[in-house]
Amino acid sequence: MNGDGKGSVVARIPLRKRLLVRLLIASALIAVCSVAATAWLAVETTTRALREEQGQDLADDMDILAELSGYAATHRDWKGVQDLVGALAARTGRRIALTTTDRVLVADSAPHGSALPPGAAATVDPLHTDTYTQPGAQLSGIDPRAVGPYLLPAAERDRLDALAGRRQACVGRYGLRATITRTPSGRPVLTGADGTDIATETPDECADGALTTPTATERKAIDALTRRARPCLDGAGLTPRLPLLLTFDSTGRSVPDRYVLAKLARPGHPGAAQKAQDCVDEARRAQLDPYVAPVAELFLGGDDRVAPRFDMSPANKAKVVGAAGLVLAVTVAVSAVVALRLVRPLRALTEAARQPPEQHVRVPVTTRDETGLLALAFNALTERRERLEAQRKAMVSDIAHELRSPLTNIRGWLEVARDGVVDPDPGLLASLHDEAVVLQRVIDDLQDLAAADAGTLRLHREPVNGGDLLDQVAAAHRVAAATAGVTLRTEAGDGCLLDADPVRMRQALGNLVSNALRHTPSGGTVTLAARRDGEEAVFTVTDTGSGIAAKDLRHVFDRFWRAEKSRSRRTGGSGLGLAIVRHLMAAHGGTAGAESEPGAGSVFTLRLPAAAERNK
Repeated sequence: MNGDGKGSVVARIPLRKRLLVRLLIASALIAVCSVAATAWLAVETTTRALREEQGQDLADDMDILAELSGYAATHRDWKGVQDLVGALAARTGRRIALTTTDRVLVADSAPHGSALPPGAAATVDPLHTDTYTQPGAQLSGIDPRAVGPYLLPAAERDRLDALAGRRQACVGRYGLRATITRTPSGRPVLTGADGTDIATETPDECADGALTTPTATERKAIDALTRRARPCLDGAGLTPRLPLLLTFDSTGRSVPDRYVLAKLARPGHPGAAQKAQDCVDEARRAQLDPYVAPVAELFLGGDDRVAPRFDMSPANKAKVVGAAGLVLAVTVAVSAVVALRLVRPLRALTEAARQPPEQHVRVPVTTRDETGLLALAFNALTERRERLEAQRKAMVSDIAHELRSPLTNIRGWLEVARDGVVDPDPGLLASLHDEAVVLQRVIDDLQDLAAADAGTLRLHREPVNGGDLLDQVAAAHRVAAATAGVTLRTEAGDGCLLDADPVRMRQALGNLVSNALRHTPSGGTVTLAARRDGEEAVFTVTDTGSGIAAKDLRHVFDRFWRAEKSRSRRTGGSGLGLAIVRHLMAAHGGTAGAESEPGAGSVFTLRLPAAAERNK
């Protein structure tokens, strides 16, 4: 092919299928996707931030309601709440307005005359809404901070503090670490490390009952509560025989269990406990009403706003488009450089592959990436092809040599017989027959190798006993061994069974024995052995011959290879026997190997899958 033909290879590749174009398209798509993903991520991140900010606003609203509920629970009216409203508005950035239930303004953080938001955000009523027990939530019930007549005076508080200090020191002597906490009424309570009441863990020596005994102020308030609750309890048939008892919650947050009945008149009445608690709660609200601020409506500025939404301005859109264009340009430029570096060695490989086979062109390896590995593989393939070509030429020469010698002998003897120089006596005919046998063996060997190469070598498998196989091979070579003065022995182990072609196995072992007899001097020994090694049947042919040099050992199964190149077909064989052995073992799913030590002999080993042992 001329140079123009080689140079037009790239031109014949469609533009859409060229590697450079594909890389550029892929890079552009990657750039576009990356820019789009970045923009989407920015929008999502901003939107999420706005939502989190909105969630923070809701949390601030709950804090505002909790603060105002606490103020209402601890004050008889709303006088002075303006300062608290102003402080909350400054902290949260929200407009805060308080009105009565009939929309009379109580306090407002906005300038005077500002219109109220359309609707109230919440109702501030500490007698019906609890924003203290669970922070961030509105529960139904009385706010625990509304203590009213249960608020302890300083004297009682000091006395209880002293009792709590002695109780703390007492439990400390028993290894209990207690902390003094204070309820909204001012009563001290001992709590453990996890914030729970340690009353159940208090040792008997420390549980004197003094700390939990109601004070005079509490006793007075409890008696008043009992009198208020009795009409309701009487109407439900639940009149207690004893006054209400006051229990003390360690955290001061739980309202329902703070006031309980000592004993109900009808304890088995369905819903008696709940009805009694409802009566107590109603009496409690009536008792606390004079001590808390009136119900108020809470208005928060911005409550009617639409949920925030992120929209990009034209300037931001221009920035995104510009950034996308820049990323795209850089990506395409970098991809073009990378693609050219990738395409250049590929083109060199293409040109080398198009050269005539006899030139065996190699390409330089300039990189260590995938392209460099491809170049290495191409060079290795070229070397193998060159080596196979040399082997093919040598094989043709060897075949011609193997066939020439017997054909020359046959032709010579026939010509002298035709000319009457010699008579065609039995000796001449025997010589011609020997030469014909030599030719037949060479042709048979070549036919076997051709069938093995083509994968058409047929096997007729049947159960074979290794010991019987050795006896048959030894019997076939007894005469040759006796003629050469070599002792031929067999050693067969038990259980050496295999599923194989007996004819081909005798051929393989016969080739090894023939090879061993040729290389073993008179007085030597050739040993055939068979044994079972796990899941394999192992056959060995050991001789005491001249051995094989280490540098030649890896070539013994090559075709037409001889350890001594000067040996003739009659003394050294054709060089095909061991090659045939290797192919026969491969056909059986086995392997052939050789070990040798110069001057000490050689060992040829055949390994094949063994058959399962049959039951006797």
